[in-house]
Amino acid sequence: MANIASARKRARQAVHLNAHNSSLRSKLRTAIKTVRKAVAAGDKAAASNRFKASMSIIDSIADKRIIHKNAAARHKSRLAAAIKGMNSQAG
Repeated sequence: MANIASARKRARQAVHLNAHNSSLRSKLRTAIKTVRKAVAAGDKAAASNRFKASMSIIDSIADKRIIHKNAAARHKSRLAAAIKGMNSQAG
């Protein structure tokens, strides 16, 4: 346990920051899962709409440095590739 007042305050702040960052990471994972589910269902229109919505979520979380910008780009790229590949699977 921290003994100095500033260290105690820092420990209190860390709890709130951790909770906030965890909720943002959860929001990111949920956005990715919704696109993946739409792709798995084979509904390209719904997948595209959910992808557009999830792009802003992914970008905003990367801007806040919850995840690295390259990780965000990787997520977006893989989701876009999954949506683009839907025609070849359906045909």
